[in-house]
Amino acid sequence: MTSLSGGCQCGAVRFRIHGAPGESSVCYCRMCQKASASHALILVSVRDNRVEWTRGAPSWFRSSSAARRGFCSACGTPLAYEAPDGLALSVVALDDPETCPPTIAYGVEGKLSFCDSIPSLPGRHTLEDAEAVDFLKTLVNYQHPDRDTDVWPDE
Repeated sequence: MTSLSGGCQCGAVRFRIHGAPGESSVCYCRMCQKASASHALILVSVRDNRVEWTRGAPSWFRSSSAARRGFCSACGTPLAYEAPDGLALSVVALDDPETCPPTIAYGVEGKLSFCDSIPSLPGRHTLEDAEAVDFLKTLVNYQHPDRDTDVWPDE
């Protein structure tokens, strides 16, 4: 049986999808932009599969008369979207987001004008920036790793 796990940035909420997920989509509508604080939100349907909240549980915000959105109340990570057609989870909250690439785009009328030019921007690897490398040497990372842990935060 297929199973995918994921969770929030701080590790307070973790989940597992038992079974193969459904369609993955990117949504550019203004509501998804605001819910994700980004130019788009990528969601994957859980279809009729069981979702187990393995650590903590999301808090919910009713974003419209038809939908509610789940998020971590400790760190704010967007985790879920639930509407009459079922539950969907944030692809980027998965431990391995590459497993669920989007196959369709919704809400394209809300797509910001600069979205299509993002791939053509000059790119730079973090380690190519000497100042960033020096900064990273002093950084203590409190982000939960992309895997299940027995205990978090580490003691």
